[in-house]
Amino acid sequence: MRYNWETRPLGELVKFSSGGTPSKKNPEYWNGNIPWISAKTMKDERLSTSDLMISAEGLAAGSKLAPVGSLLLLTRGSGLFNGIPLCIVEKPVAFNQDVKCIESCADVSNKFIFYWLKSQEEYLKAKLEVTGIGAGKFDTKFLQELNVPIPCKEDRDKIVSIAESISKKIIINTKINDNLQQQAYAYYLRLFVENGDPSWRVGTIADLGAVVGGGTPSKAKPEYYTEDGIAWITPKDLSIDKSKFIAHGENDISELGYRNSSATIMPVGTVLFSSRAPIGYIAIASNEVTTNQGFKSVVPHSQIGTPFVYYFLLHNLPLIESKASGSTFKEVSGSVMKSVEALIPDSDTIAKFNDFCRPVFAMQEKLEQENRKLAAMRDSLLPRLMSGEIDVADVDA
Repeated sequence: MRYNWETRPLGELVKFSSGGTPSKKNPEYWNGNIPWISAKTMKDERLSTSDLMISAEGLAAGSKLAPVGSLLLLTRGSGLFNGIPLCIVEKPVAFNQDVKCIESCADVSNKFIFYWLKSQEEYLKAKLEVTGIGAGKFDTKFLQELNVPIPCKEDRDKIVSIAESISKKIIINTKINDNLQQQAYAYYLRLFVENGDPSWRVGTIADLGAVVGGGTPSKAKPEYYTEDGIAWITPKDLSIDKSKFIAHGENDISELGYRNSSATIMPVGTVLFSSRAPIGYIAIASNEVTTNQGFKSVVPHSQIGTPFVYYFLLHNLPLIESKASGSTFKEVSGSVMKSVEALIPDSDTIAKFNDFCRPVFAMQEKLEQENRKLAAMRDSLLPRLMSGEIDVADVDA
């Protein structure tokens, strides 16, 4: 450790609080305006809302409130194997028992603790315990015993400033993309739902594009997989990277693996749709890709185009989900996917929509690529700053 920095156990610097779940049997507990956070809703590094809301009665009956500026850390759940969900609370939120609220009780700021924990993500993933149901778990005692290096306050503040400058740019890009997404979806609704032409032909998804399944090369053949080969996407990849556009997953497959599987190479602009475990992840291929069998992707017909297919699947997700079947887990088969009803608008209206979406999609893809580079830079820099390997004096904040 450079500079003879002091180290102290995390448990001496912060206090941990556990949350809870109000009874699902009492609807009054789930009819309020307090955001309630669980593993499924810890999606962003800055957290202020949730799809699930509880009432003040629900909070008193079983949950707890995390104050503004505190941290929420997921400590149990299958999502931990993909990364360590950790966020800064921007508005008061309630949280369940799988989440720990972390608040500084020393002169070290919550934000410093946040970025220190971010810098330890790979170490923390390696220390995960596995529960009886296959989920990951952190023991609170283990977390409390983690040794935190404590630079002087000036250096701590500068490390936070460096990390914040990168994170803020990522947040701005994300907000721009969210706004563009809302605009494009609103335009889709206006053209094709609210003002749809009754004379448009009723067809199916098969009229919008070719429905393509996927395949998995044998995992027993390591030569079927490579770090730099044919892009191969799984639903897990879309659960980790929630971007609109995707180029590669965690693993690529080799030419040999491709030839010895039922995977199909699909072109740029293919709309990927996960058809099981879970149903409904949607993304757009930014280069040629293959997928595993957990997809029923749509290669848009040239006269239809990617934007229309993308928003059609997004808008009709509940309908597609309702057609899933299966005893172990629900799945949408290829034949079912092809037969889902779809109105086929006239070519001029589709062209009008695609022309609107073309620059929107280009901007969204550019900003997503920029965010990946920024996140990679931050995640590479943080461990070196936190350990003293890089002198903060040598980095501009």
